[in-house]
Amino acid sequence: MEAPAVFTGVDVYQRSFNPQEYLKAFYTLSDSQGQLNTFLTENLRSLFKMFSLDELKGDTLIDVGCGPTIYQLLSACERFQEIIALDYTDQNRRELEKWLKNEPGAFDWKPVVEYVCELEGDRGKWAEKEEKVRKKVRQVLKCDVTKANPTDPVSLPPADCIVSTLCLEAACKDLDTFRRALKHIGALVKPGGHLVMVTVLRETYYAFNKQVFSCLRLEKNTVEEAVEGAGFDVKFSEVQTYLPCDDSTDCEAVLSLMARKRASITG
Repeated sequence: MEAPAVFTGVDVYQRSFNPQEYLKAFYTLSDSQGQLNTFLTENLRSLFKMFSLDELKGDTLIDVGCGPTIYQLLSACERFQEIIALDYTDQNRRELEKWLKNEPGAFDWKPVVEYVCELEGDRGKWAEKEEKVRKKVRQVLKCDVTKANPTDPVSLPPADCIVSTLCLEAACKDLDTFRRALKHIGALVKPGGHLVMVTVLRETYYAFNKQVFSCLRLEKNTVEEAVEGAGFDVKFSEVQTYLPCDDSTDCEAVLSLMARKRASITG
């Protein structure tokens, strides 16, 4: 399988991205043969590790490009009092709200929540954690990372931390756009606040439900340089190699990164 000839635009996401099929393809903890979804479990472990760092705590966390998912909030919800979730695609935000409101037909995150609870030492606390996430996500808003104010026309007060997982590489067609997007989302964080990222490396596409979506091919140093250029100092950076078991992606590795926003941007 190959990446689309033209980079997937927002119009395609808005028109044809199916959140239910996406969740089924990438966020089921294990398949029918009981084979663990290592891409997901490694990302859960990385998020658990980063959100266990002493400095990662505060009042407000903004999740940039949340998609229809909550996995990225399962460790984070223990360290922040309020969460604001942002995504471009209307159907993703609707799917997320379906779970937040506990509506029939919402995706079953229980196995994933149990996995994170086990990392934290008590698998049995999954229901408590689900309730915590539902209570702490106060707003679900539309965002566009290519805008100087991604939540325009809404202006959010600067947050203590932003988390962005598997978002910018799908939203940015080239490196310049990626660098600008990092500056845009970086402006959502107060000085001294933090950025947490999970980003795929050397991936050009991902596919599900007979559809193929573009991905900006990134290297570790390129991401770190862009983060530094957006006014942050990288404090934690770790790469996990990944061997795809099918042709749903050509991802070769995943970068987990935590950075602190400088008091003033220089250069």
